[in-house]
Amino acid sequence: MRALLDTHTLLWWLADDPDLSHVAREVIADRDNDIFVSSASAWEIATKYAKGKLPSASVIINDLPGIISDEGFQHLPITSNHMVRSVFLPGDHRDPFDRILAAQSVLEEMPILSIDSMLAALGAQSVW
Repeated sequence: MRALLDTHTLLWWLADDPDLSHVAREVIADRDNDIFVSSASAWEIATKYAKGKLPSASVIINDLPGIISDEGFQHLPITSNHMVRSVFLPGDHRDPFDRILAAQSVLEEMPILSIDSMLAALGAQSVW
């Protein structure tokens, strides 16, 4: 299985947060699965950290790409196709991070591991 992590899912995985669902935890832990982390998540984490909204990211912000690789996750760059699709997704959800993640999920044909029901409204298949 190929799956994309929502930003909160990545953070909860790294922190071993109990809010991470059992299903999401199993999918991520299964080494037969290809787990992807979007560049949008790095952008979101850095943006929120810089604004003081995510102080807990201080332990990962300086080596986020290395941490992603160390976890065995794949990096998913943002392409022009992802950006264009994000604008034309259904719904009026305005969060640019969510729109890009949803567009990547749709275009790359992989579910996104997320508690956020708004992603499904954007056309992404979510698993939680």
